[in-house]
Amino acid sequence: MSMGEDFSSVPSPIDWGGWRPDMRATLMFIRDGHEVLLMRKLRGIGAGKINAPGGKIEPGETPLEGAIRETQEELLVTPLKPRKMGELFFAMSDLPDIFVHVFMAEAFSGKAGETEEAIPRWTKISDIPYDMMWEDDEHWLPRMLEGETFRGHFYFESERICWMKMDWGVGFNG
Repeated sequence: MSMGEDFSSVPSPIDWGGWRPDMRATLMFIRDGHEVLLMRKLRGIGAGKINAPGGKIEPGETPLEGAIRETQEELLVTPLKPRKMGELFFAMSDLPDIFVHVFMAEAFSGKAGETEEAIPRWTKISDIPYDMMWEDDEHWLPRMLEGETFRGHFYFESERICWMKMDWGVGFNG
C-alpha cells in the first residue's frame, strides 16, 4: 500500500468495537535532536525488521513501566520523562492481534548497546529506513516525531496493510 492510498470510504473489515487483542505491547521512541534511536530486531515478531524498542506488557505492569523495561532490556538505555503519543490497533491475518501503546522520550540515560534481542542504530529522522520497517510506520511515525498524538487502526494480511484509519490530536491521560 502506498502512503497516499485512502481507505476512508472503505468499510472496515474488522468490528473494532468488539475487537480484543491477543497481546498488549509497547513501543518507545527516543528522539535526540534530529536523530531517533531505532534497532534491528533479532528475535520474536518482526525479527530482522527495524523498529523501536518495546514488547509485551507483563502482568502487573503499566504500559509505561513495560515500555521502560523493554527499552532497558533491548538497548541498555533508560528513557527519561517519556510521554504517551499514540495507540495502535493491529488486526493480523497470521499473527496475534496486538494493541500497542506508543511512547516518546527526548532524553535518556545510559549508552545504547547491542543485546541478544537487538542491535541499536541512531538514525537521522530524514533517513528513517521505512522500507525495512513494518508497513504502518510511515503512516504515523513522521508526524509523531514532530509531536502529534494519534490513534491508528490497521488490518494486515500477511505483512501488507489491507485497511487503515488514522486519527490525529488524540488526548491521553498521564
